[in-house]
Amino acid sequence: MLPLDPRDIYDCESIILKNKRNGISTFSKSYCISDKAELQLFVKRNLGVFKPEIYFRSDGLEFKRKMSFSYTGAVGIYDIYSLSFKMSEISKVPALLFFKLSFSIGDNTIYFVSANNFDGYLTYSPNEGNEFKMLVYEGEDSVPLWYSDSVMYHIFVDRFCKGSVKVPVRENAIINDDWYDGIPQYAQKPGEPLANNMFFGGTLYGVAEKLDYLKSIGVGILYLSPICEAYSNHKYDTGDYSKVDEMFGGDKALDNLIAECKKRDMHIILDGVFNHTGDDSVYFNKYGTYKNKKGAYESMRSAYYGWYTFSQFPDNYESWWGITILPKLNTNNPDVENFLAGDSGIVDKYIKKGVSGFRLDVADELPDKFLETLRCTVKKANPDGIVIGEVWENASDKCSYGKRRSYFRGKQLDGVMNYPVKNGIVEFVKYGNANCLYDTVCDIYSSYPHRNAISLMNILGTHDTERILTVLSTERYKDIHGDELARLTLSPEEYENGKKKLLCASVLQYTLPGVPSVFYGDEAGVSGGHDPFCRKTFPWGKEDKKLTEHYVKLGKLRSYEKALGRGELSLVSHKDGMFEFMRTFENEEIAISVNCSDKVRKTTFTDEFKILYGIGETRKENSFYIEPYSFVILKK
Repeated sequence: MLPLDPRDIYDCESIILKNKRNGISTFSKSYCISDKAELQLFVKRNLGVFKPEIYFRSDGLEFKRKMSFSYTGAVGIYDIYSLSFKMSEISKVPALLFFKLSFSIGDNTIYFVSANNFDGYLTYSPNEGNEFKMLVYEGEDSVPLWYSDSVMYHIFVDRFCKGSVKVPVRENAIINDDWYDGIPQYAQKPGEPLANNMFFGGTLYGVAEKLDYLKSIGVGILYLSPICEAYSNHKYDTGDYSKVDEMFGGDKALDNLIAECKKRDMHIILDGVFNHTGDDSVYFNKYGTYKNKKGAYESMRSAYYGWYTFSQFPDNYESWWGITILPKLNTNNPDVENFLAGDSGIVDKYIKKGVSGFRLDVADELPDKFLETLRCTVKKANPDGIVIGEVWENASDKCSYGKRRSYFRGKQLDGVMNYPVKNGIVEFVKYGNANCLYDTVCDIYSSYPHRNAISLMNILGTHDTERILTVLSTERYKDIHGDELARLTLSPEEYENGKKKLLCASVLQYTLPGVPSVFYGDEAGVSGGHDPFCRKTFPWGKEDKKLTEHYVKLGKLRSYEKALGRGELSLVSHKDGMFEFMRTFENEEIAISVNCSDKVRKTTFTDEFKILYGIGETRKENSFYIEPYSFVILKK
């Protein structure tokens, strides 16, 4: 009789790998250099495997190490093995480690490799499959509570609120006076030239006048789209970093907004666009707009010439993704680094003015040293300051331009925009694919240090993506552009279908680790396709009140429940269109169950759990019956 192959009976509960950090269980596989790590293996006895070992290797370093687990006992059908070590014994410097496990089976060796950095599977090939990731970082920076326990609100300034204070209008600006039905300037196809000089008139004074509304829906952090002087309405083509654009109200408007936020215990994060400037800027000055100083385009003797990279002066120069109106800054140049990120530089100026942090545009394009200098400057000016990066993939093992990035090793970023989990939420809520969300949540949160996980910017949409309501409502926004997309409106049936899904998506946005970042108007029912149609004006007086009230309730939960801001994550279930997990902090336990299937689903919790908020749930003793596209949030 042939021996049983353990692969034939293996399931996701056959081998369970758990982590402890300094004696405390954690979802994350990331450790500080000074930590004591403990790995626990729970192995079903019927697999017939024994003698587990772990193989470490370090990314980019000539380092390999093998260590053996010790048998520590049994519980039920599981044998338990443990391995403890000081991280400094494995790596004395911040590093990305990879590992896999092996077991003996008879005279053979079988390997346990990563499926999603949390679960694994068995293979006899030592070179098959992915390895698990373990990030080693330095420092023990705590996350400021003003950030972790709050709600962020992403404002595209020109489209949020006009305000009552009149501001200057630039001569070459086009003003669209139709606030409610005006259509933004658009190209027929993505990538075609577009002036982006049509304005609807939103200002920082307008933002200040709506702070009480924002406070009422639980917002404590304003993330503003770029506000520095620039030609376009989006301001990602900076003209002068030292000035707030006069059409947004100028420096006085920012000072006023900071003061008004301070009165309400609210904070501001600016969008830092430091990879490139506009070609119509004081630094490049392609059109001679700025008269006081020669720009790099005008003269090789310009003080700014070395800030850019010319292959043939003046018309051939490096630009962001080949877009010539956005000449790329040479951020390896010490003069550029000092001007933007150094002591008494641009970042320092705005932090000392009262801004609480920066979101860094296209962080993948910025060199390590620049990021380290910038974060050091922020923390020096305000130890509770925050630096968030625009990174679209897993930040722990991200490679850009052929180089592994070091975002979360302790010196560069506090958090990133959580695009992977956003995509997982859409797959789950729109299509019922709980496995996709589960795999994404496992990969992201197991590979990030806890401090970075709770600092993520949890998004459902941004100025760069389609409106989440449109994404969840229909497929019609796909593969259309220009005039077709401008005419796209949701039918009443599509709107209601998308709305019920948005209720579920926003629950996940607010309760998974990270700071929820609401794109202005999502809570009001704003729809739209890709840029610029995702940048419509806020519908003041025409909001979807029921949808807004849902966001009010979620905002209150984030304010009151510490576990949602700071707590550990544990996953409960991901089957039959249901996704369930828990957040725990000190003695608090919060359970979240979301049903995105087309059937009523049942879940069970003890009677110690009380309902915090739910839609479509019915309780019968310890059982909860959850309607399709509904949810319940419980607290023990």
